[in-house]
Amino acid sequence: MTAGVSRPDSGRSLRDLPKAHLHLHFTGSMRHSTLLDLAALHDVRLPAALLEDWPPQLRATDERGWFRFQRLYDAARACVRGEADLRRVVREAAEDDAAEGSRWLELQVDPTSYAGPVGGLTPMLEIVLDEAAAASAVLGTGVALVVAASRVRHPLDARTLARLAARYAGTGPGTVVGFGLSNDERRGSIADFAPAFDIARRAGLACVPHGGELLGADAVAETLHRLRPDRIGHGVRSIEDLAVLDAVIEQGVTLEVCPGSNVALGVFGTAAEVPLRQLVARGAKVALGADDPLLFGSRLVDQYATARSVGALSDVELAHLARTSLRGSRAPAEVVAAAEREIDGWLGDRS
Repeated sequence: MTAGVSRPDSGRSLRDLPKAHLHLHFTGSMRHSTLLDLAALHDVRLPAALLEDWPPQLRATDERGWFRFQRLYDAARACVRGEADLRRVVREAAEDDAAEGSRWLELQVDPTSYAGPVGGLTPMLEIVLDEAAAASAVLGTGVALVVAASRVRHPLDARTLARLAARYAGTGPGTVVGFGLSNDERRGSIADFAPAFDIARRAGLACVPHGGELLGADAVAETLHRLRPDRIGHGVRSIEDLAVLDAVIEQGVTLEVCPGSNVALGVFGTAAEVPLRQLVARGAKVALGADDPLLFGSRLVDQYATARSVGALSDVELAHLARTSLRGSRAPAEVVAAAEREIDGWLGDRS
């Protein structure tokens, strides 16, 4: 994004702008207060960066920096133990998104990380899906899941998770709507994960791997070729090779851009350097996401606020981003249509 002045129509509340949230990780969605509660409950000693120094200062563009980020993430994840904790994280993520105007949330989770205390992968996933359905019914914000494999585990584990995700594939709240691939994109061979994505695709799931954040445009090109994604988590560095970006556009892939995490991890030095405007101007489909608010200290509305204040996007342009997030989601058609009508109303409200 490039620095700019405030637009004259910037008085509309960004919390009132209907939107979808497509890039939010399970542990990373936790409220800081919840982390402290669960740490005390389970007698987990947290590092200072998650206590008095929160939010932590991070830079993960080198191996040492990523190790520190992952260590903090693992420390937070260790505080989530058992059914009650799983349900609390889902419910609070839904509540927070509803408060920020989300009409649809696709929460990404690797069941492997939480399966032990509840008896396995299937019970873990069923607990989270059940709570997602219950929260959706109460809050009016649809909550579905993206099951994600990890690049630091064996590709056969990814196939196991893809088969599990396929069993619970659906089109509404409380179902699995996508399959992802997360963790350090510098690890492993992306081609090795293609069979897992083939399983997911045959089940009708959206294919939503990470790529093009820590690595450049070449990683985006390989992701397009090997995994045939519907969306790419981040993908922001496709801007470094316009031929790659054009391929993203031609294939109709939505980029889940997370400005707050890009800056926090050192991918870009400042919010002004995140190329949001350039991506949109070229014709890319962009959906803003918060990634891991627990570690980065910013939620979904903050990403829209940054786009407005630093990127100087008008309310019409912000509404376009919100529409793109909805259209890039797996929300039911009636949810998308209703939210788009509400966006029209938001633009028409000059109060």
